[in-house]
Amino acid sequence: MSIIADPRAFMRANTRLRPVPHVPELELHLADESVPLWEKTEEELGAIGLPPPYWAFAWAGGQALARYVLDHSGEVRGRRVLDLAAGSGLVAIAAAKAGAAPVVAADIDPLAEAAIALNAEANGVYVDIVIADLLDQPPPAGSRYDVVLVGDLFYERSTAARALAYLTRHAALGARVLVGDPGRSYLPREKLTWQCEYSVPATRELEDQEIKRTSVWSLAA
Repeated sequence: MSIIADPRAFMRANTRLRPVPHVPELELHLADESVPLWEKTEEELGAIGLPPPYWAFAWAGGQALARYVLDHSGEVRGRRVLDLAAGSGLVAIAAAKAGAAPVVAADIDPLAEAAIALNAEANGVYVDIVIADLLDQPPPAGSRYDVVLVGDLFYERSTAARALAYLTRHAALGARVLVGDPGRSYLPREKLTWQCEYSVPATRELEDQEIKRTSVWSLAA
């Protein structure tokens, strides 16, 4: 697979910087439509069958979790935070805005690195970026993060199972685990504790409704 010569230029050419609907104090470089951007990404990389450009959209779970973090800044202020499957970096940026430090945004898509960096710069915060599948890493010997944030990761069975195992390991080490989710099929509700619910504006390009009832949950050890 070839590599896009200038990922940041590609992002700027195919997205627009605009406020996040449910978190208007933050701005992201967002795409108008998923399919055209997906096709352009595959064309630029000289490959087909790539994963969707999750980094180009503000998903409902991430919007709800970002809103929660900003409204409950005491959850993250002065703490080490991981945004797992960060995508655009929305949740990580919200955590940094709320006073978390350091903040790590992790994703498996190499293009997410440029998206997160651009979005962090646009919002005047610094975020460490890791491009790796953390779910496959062995459990740490000790606590690495005080808070682990996860927006919209429970949409596929095997990923959901791996994510739950990863999050459970970190909760057992004392991390505060918070999940934003609009009711995806594989959300393990029986393992979680409900915190609050938001009505999040969404686009029919991504969701089945223009307003998604989206909850924030916690995972106890």
